[in-house]
Amino acid sequence: MSEIVFVIGGCRSGKSRHALETARRFSGDKKVFIATCIPNDDEMKQRVDNHQKERGGAWKTVETPILLPEVIAENSRMSDTILVDCLTLWINNLLMEEETPEGIELKIPRLTAAIEKAKCPVVLVSNEVGAGIVPDNNLARMFRDLVGSVNQAVADCADKVVWMVAGIPITIK
Repeated sequence: MSEIVFVIGGCRSGKSRHALETARRFSGDKKVFIATCIPNDDEMKQRVDNHQKERGGAWKTVETPILLPEVIAENSRMSDTILVDCLTLWINNLLMEEETPEGIELKIPRLTAAIEKAKCPVVLVSNEVGAGIVPDNNLARMFRDLVGSVNQAVADCADKVVWMVAGIPITIK
């Protein structure tokens, strides 16, 4: 079993930066960045470009908006470290594919099985969604609940959980 590190926090809390720093500390040159983002506008494309520049050319990038468990399983056999950014967008993408909440809930154990069976360390990033107000519409509540479910499941199987607040990492597990 390899180490699983889960980095969680609010928007602009420094999660991605900290996850990248954490992933860089693992030995080996075969680093894989698994991106779940679908950049649909210029602003999001710029964010993706900025993250790519921050990582540098040493990382292999694999884009997978939907098939996250499968891509983790496939890439862990030939990688030294995997960084997944982020679970929040993965849930969003599943919802936009018109997946049912029940169908998405069934994918969460497949994700945790993939990271628990990974042959290399896996660092995962997600947004904390439980500290805000109750959304006023069904889709937003469904999203919040599903992200909360995946966050709890990943935190449960992770060896280390880091909560990011204002750029400060706080180890909570």
